[in-house]
Amino acid sequence: MPTAPIATTDYHTGGEPFRIVAEPPVPLPGATVAERRVRAMEDPAAQALRAVLCSEPRGHADMYGGFVVPPDDAGADLGVLFWHKDGFSTACGHGTIALGVWAVESGRVAAPETGSVDVVIDVPSGRVTARVHRDAARVVAVDFVNVASWLVARDVPVTTSRGEVLVSVAFGGAIYATLPADRLGLSVTSQHLGELIAIGREIKWALNESEFATHPSDPRLNGIYGTIWFDELGDRDSDGDGDGVVHQRNVTIFADGEVDRSPCGSGTCARLAVLAADGRLPAGTVLRHDSIVGSTFTGTVLETVEVGGRSAVLPQVTGMAYRTGEHVFSIDPHDPLVPGFVLR
Repeated sequence: MPTAPIATTDYHTGGEPFRIVAEPPVPLPGATVAERRVRAMEDPAAQALRAVLCSEPRGHADMYGGFVVPPDDAGADLGVLFWHKDGFSTACGHGTIALGVWAVESGRVAAPETGSVDVVIDVPSGRVTARVHRDAARVVAVDFVNVASWLVARDVPVTTSRGEVLVSVAFGGAIYATLPADRLGLSVTSQHLGELIAIGREIKWALNESEFATHPSDPRLNGIYGTIWFDELGDRDSDGDGDGVVHQRNVTIFADGEVDRSPCGSGTCARLAVLAADGRLPAGTVLRHDSIVGSTFTGTVLETVEVGGRSAVLPQVTGMAYRTGEHVFSIDPHDPLVPGFVLR
């Protein structure tokens, strides 16, 4: 258990927290960020630090954050290990957006007072970019340019306590199951949140060891990370000026029943992959992706690429993060509730 003070800078992106630990007080060794994640998962000290920061009384069941680590090479500005109450994740779009804002606001990456700068970040799923836009020295938006994303499978049957449902599975830095909430008579609203969490967990665990949860080249990325429920809110066709919009509201139930308050960055990339495969994103069309709390990301496909013989998209998700505070947490060696607890 770490005994040194733990300094954090906290942000929220679309309502979802992201706790940044710029100088983790435990070693996180490895030749690459992906390797550091695997070793952190096996290291009691790293797991204890994660647990302290996302358990009560210092955190909560839906806390999210990241340990800043060195990048894989000089081509990136920093690396990060993403974490939540259940472990270390492979990707995090809302966290990447927050890290871009933090890197510029902290002076770690120099940026023009008005204009844009790329903050390049190595994450466990690959190298991503937070393109930070400033106006009069204020960050006003961040484009999260993710790794290539693709549809894994359509119409995968899953048995739940509410009957069988068909889901689409897609990769957006992590693997997600996605389905319309009305398929089970639900909607992405707070009054249905308990059911969305419960059935979302059922779907995740039903598919987690299946063939659909296997990454084609990196077994470290295997597993269903979460279930994305969405509502259709009406498309607007392009009038020829490139302003077509697909409008959806979603909530992502990730890890073991955690709720993403934001529209979910990597989940939005997975949804872009599905929509592109369905032909719903012709050139110039954007996805307006609202969250269960009313925040919004916009998503676009920058280009189509090929990954392992399959068609994929290079997605971009635009949002904004805001600083909520700074903390210096301490550990009392006599505290019987360390590392903490989680009530759900």
